Amino acid sequence: MLEGLTFEVGPGKALVLRGPNGSGKTTLLRTIAGLQPPLEGEIAGAGERIAYAAHSDGLKSMLTVTENLRFWAQVFGTEDISRAINAFDLIPLRDRLAGSLSAGQKRRLGLARLMVTGRPVWVLDEPTVSLDAASVALFADAVRAHLAGGGSALMATHIDLGLKTDVLDVTPFKAKPRVAAEDEAFL
Repeated sequence: MLEGLTFEVGPGKALVLRGPNGSGKTTLLRTIAGLQPPLEGEIAGAGERIAYAAHSDGLKSMLTVTENLRFWAQVFGTEDISRAINAFDLIPLRDRLAGSLSAGQKRRLGLARLMVTGRPVWVLDEPTVSLDAASVALFADAVRAHLAGGGSALMATHIDLGLKTDVLDVTPFKAKPRVAAEDEAFL
């Protein structure tokens, strides 16, 4: 849980959240994505404009790479999956079942899903987990293209992605533990 934190990420901009494990980065991203309500404060501006990617890749294991991307494109009302396939080097894998992919290939497919959403705000929790150096570079290129097109990105990561972004260390905003009221019946 974090407190006293304020920031803004405008079009064409990215913000990287940093901090040790357990500092509240994932909770913050889940709250911004609307998956859990804030305990206090306000989150304004993004709402239905957000595409969220976290530890689960959101893949259908019995569908091929192409079928997975088409599925998500239909969910979000878009059609073109070719940019996503090309951006994440999925051409040689397009006819493979998602369940048969390696962890890194699944992650690339999960990240390619962002591109077919058509949503301008990407909220990403440790997006490079399971990626090799070449795939991290593909991801960074996809983020650069997204930003150049007027999109924005909020990412929690421990690695340098080689992107020109602002960095926010959430450590100073970690909430102090709350003291629970003692139950008088057990005094």
